[in-house]
Parts: sequence; structure tokens; C-alpha cells
Amino acid sequence: MKAKTFKFLALLMVASMLLVACGTDTPEATEAAAPDTGDTGGEVVETEEPMADMGPITFAGYDTSDIPGLDPQIAEDVTSINYIENLFVHLTNYDLDTAEIVPEAATSWDISDDGLTYTFYLRTDIPWVYHNPVTGETTQVERVIDEETGETAPAFLTAGDFVNGIKRACDPNIGSYYSSVIAPQILGCADVLNYEDPANIPAELVDAIGVTAVDDATLQIELEFAASYFLSMTPMWTLAAVPQWTIDEFGDQWVEAGNIVTNGRFVLHEWVHNVRRQIWRNPLMPADMYGTGNIEHWIVNVIPDISTGYALWLNNEVDSSAIPDAELQAHLDAFPDETDQIPDLAVFYISFRMTKAPFDNVHVRRAFSAAFDRETFVAEVRQGQGLPMIHFAPPGIFGAPPIDEVGVGYDPEFAAAEMAEAGYPNCEGFPQVTLLGYTGQSTLNWIEYAQAQWQENLGCDPELIQIEQQPFAELLDATAAATPDSDSPHMWTLGWGPDYADENNWVGDVLWCENAGNRQKRECNEIDDMIVLAREEPDPQARIELYRQIEEAFFGPEGEYPFFPIWVRIAFTARHSWVDRTPALFGGEQYYNWTLDWDAKLAAQGQ
Repeated sequence: MKAKTFKFLALLMVASMLLVACGTDTPEATEAAAPDTGDTGGEVVETEEPMADMGPITFAGYDTSDIPGLDPQIAEDVTSINYIENLFVHLTNYDLDTAEIVPEAATSWDISDDGLTYTFYLRTDIPWVYHNPVTGETTQVERVIDEETGETAPAFLTAGDFVNGIKRACDPNIGSYYSSVIAPQILGCADVLNYEDPANIPAELVDAIGVTAVDDATLQIELEFAASYFLSMTPMWTLAAVPQWTIDEFGDQWVEAGNIVTNGRFVLHEWVHNVRRQIWRNPLMPADMYGTGNIEHWIVNVIPDISTGYALWLNNEVDSSAIPDAELQAHLDAFPDETDQIPDLAVFYISFRMTKAPFDNVHVRRAFSAAFDRETFVAEVRQGQGLPMIHFAPPGIFGAPPIDEVGVGYDPEFAAAEMAEAGYPNCEGFPQVTLLGYTGQSTLNWIEYAQAQWQENLGCDPELIQIEQQPFAELLDATAAATPDSDSPHMWTLGWGPDYADENNWVGDVLWCENAGNRQKRECNEIDDMIVLAREEPDPQARIELYRQIEEAFFGPEGEYPFFPIWVRIAFTARHSWVDRTPALFGGEQYYNWTLDWDAKLAAQGQ
């Protein structure tokens, strides 16, 4: 029997058709898609109401790392974005079944005829709340409404809170990767983000950012150009409202349990770093925003590795789990009805530092890419958990070429010829280089496979490819654009998961030379001119053709190859039958729509 597969291709086709029809609509995490962890879920099933005396309905999970952060404007990884999705209400949301943009804080919106002004009409009944982790009580916070008298009133989410969040996202001093993602679109945001003296940004420059609270219930956002995809960006966490008064009081510590003020379907009950975290349902959320799920407490413990987590799953101690590579086939044989194959559209690749010899030579980069057999890798090393990729953007992303078109992919003859053209025939005279991967056996299998491929197809002795592994956060630091070449690896593993379903989120937000996160240290050229042209082009068909040309310029026979894509992840997940969820392709996981058959879970645990 096969594992159950979510409606991957059907949903992607729906999303693509919606985008072609409107030119905009319709995800982290996200910057650098993280390696697999156990914070996962399963397929939709019918459930029954639990017995009243069995305690709160609790999801039990695990993760192999801490939450990097809960600040909406700073978060850039999948784990953080998942929690922010549940702790904060965003401007809009994604429908899990159709991938359409749907109301959330905004009940409706207007777009001006020239496509430059978006007006959002907001709910006025979403409270800002404080959760006391000692007493477990959640209360609505008070906001000062008169500075002179100190008069306060119950705090509800307003357009001004969104203005605070969006202007904060434009501030270079917060050090956010995603500032560079939203800045090109929003009027005046890039002027602030790129100001030459970040410590002394003129107030009038901040005031000129194109985001305005017309009144408490009306938010207006002005764009630099008629970005046809902007609506699909509005569910992003980076644009979320924030409680500025709490940030002012606690500084960087405002997101800690006992300090944080939120407005989402869950509240932060506990966050013991690198040990455990708990989020509990927000009892003050408007009933129609509660979500379709029934989970009241969400508890995740940090453990050493996936193998330990999978053992907990086998013992019914956690509700879902990633599956260790060594256990995968045995699991598929034993638990076909408790296994899902879940696409997340994360594309993984090996990246080059283009300013560090020998990968400053384009022929070397082309050779290393074409020498990698993606189909065999996916079939044997990944055990079928993905699809081979020969260009960057995967299916379901507006503007992405068909998966089997555009890009050289695996071509050992081409690889050998390029290596000879670079001056290293059969790898003769090639220097020793480093390949850095993040920690975990799956990544080790990946980089050892690459090492063997370059030996087989290029003649490079494995000793020439020194492989290392570091924790994910440390890898990001080691490969940051600001890291000197002498301290950075020659190559590294990384991935990108979508934030919105448009090619600009791929070639624009990852490979554009002016991105703050230009890890490859690309120099600007005519490809970047095409990226800007495609971003601003109003005609959907013209944009599709431009993106095809851009992908060809990066990954075709004459391509630049700042990195080389290898596969799009469609991972197997162990999921107990009492878990009900629909996975999110874009943005964070909507835990508020997950359901547990509580009686079935307790019965399996012998309670």
C-alpha cells in the first residue's frame, strides 16, 4: 500500500490558474527552508467530540531545535513563522483548499485603477491580549488613549498597529532579512532600509513610507510600482501588526513568555529555550475567527534527533513525526495508513561563494552542477521524497517554467567539457574546497553523494571536497553576505520555501544582486535588469516569458549558476490516525485548523 499523498498537483494547478487569471493571488521559512523536524502533522479525518473530563485537547510534538524567534518583522525560518501564524493575526490569509487570498484582519480591500494603492478595511473586534504563564489566565490589555491624563481603554487591533509593523519592517536597524523582500514594493520603504546612516534616519523619510492609518479600521498601502502579485504577499508575517508599546517596554525581550502581547488564536504559555514550548488557545478570540480545529494546548519538546522523536511516535507519545531515512522503508511497510507524503514546495540546492576561487569561474560552477545526477539522488538517497529540479521555482509558482524544461540538469559530458574549459581537465590541479551542510544524517547522505558524484563524473578525489556540518543557524551565519570570503565555505547546502506564489519570491527575493541576503555575492548584471523588469511588468504572459528567460540565464547551458537546484521536497511524515490537518503550502501552518480525535488518542495511550 502507498502512503497517502495530499492533493499536491491538483492544488498547485488551482493556484497557478488563479494567478494567471488575476495576475496576483496566492509559501517559511521562507528564507532557507530548514531540514526536516518532527513538528509535522497529518491528513484530514472525521473526529468526535472528546469526553468533558479528559482534560484539554493537547497536541504533543517534538522538534530538534529551539524556536529561533517570535518577532514577526525579524522571523525568517519555518519554525518561527509557524508559531507567529498562530500567535498573530495577519492582514489576509490563505485558503488551504484553494490557495486563494481570503480575509483575516482585513474583511475586504480595494485596489486603485493604476494598481498603486491598496485600501484594506479591518475588523475592530480583535483584542490584544496578555497571557500570564504562571496563572494560565489570558486577559485583554489596556491601551493609553490620553497621554496627559493617562486614561486607558481595552486595546483592539487597529490600522495604526499595522502601520507600526510595516514601518518597523523597513527599519535597517532590526536586521531583518525579509525587510529586503517587502521593501521594493512599498513606497519609500527601500529609501529607509538602504539609508546610508541607519542610526540617523530622518523622521520625514520614515513618515514618507507609503502606509497610512486612514482611521482605526482603514489601512492604506501605496506601492512603488503596480506589483501585480502584491495581494499574494499580504498574508506574510513581516507585514503583521505589532504591539509597539510592549516592544518599547521590553526591547528585544518583548517576545518572551510573560512579556509578549499577541492577538492570534493561540497565546504563548511557556518557552523554555532549547527545552520546551507551549501555546494555548486564546479564549478571547472572536468566535468566527477561532478556526475549525479543536486543539486547546500545543506542547513541543526539544529532543536530540529525529530517531528519538520517531521512537516517541512509535510509543504513541507524540502525534506526528519525521521518519529517519534508515527507518523509512520499514515504516512504509508497517504503517501505510499512518503515513502522508506532504509537499511543501521547498527547493534544496548547493550554493557557491562566487567570489571565492575556484568557484569564481563560471565553468567550474556549471561543471559541478551538471555532474550531479538528480534523478538517482531523489530515487535512492531521498527514497522518492521529492522531484528532481533543474531550475529554481517549482510547480505551482506563477511564472515557473514546467519542471522538466529550462536548465541543464544532469549531463556528465557537458560537465567534463566545462571542467576542462575551466582549466581542470579530469580535475587535475583543482584545489581543495569545503562543502558545508547543516547537521543531520539526511544532510550527510546528501553531501557524501555529491562528493561521490564529483569523483565519478569530474575525476575529483574525495579528499579535495572537504565536507563539514554545522547547526542550521551557524550555517546561515557562516554563509551570510557580510562574512568574509576567508571565513566562508566554498559551497553549502540550503533551501528556499515560498512565501507567496510568484517567481519574484524566487529569483527576485533570493538571487537579485541587490538583496541584503546575497550569500553568493553575485555582481549585478543584465539578469538583474530582467528581474526588475519582470517584477514591474503588468502583463501576466509577458512576465511568464521574462521569468523563463531569467531561469535560462541562471541555469541553462550558458547560465551563471550562483547555485544549482537539486530537488523539491515531498517528504514522508508519520501521522497517527487521530490527527486531522490540511498542510499549508504558503505561510505558516494553521494549527488553529488542526483537529485531534481525543478519545482515539487517549485509547491508544491506554487511558
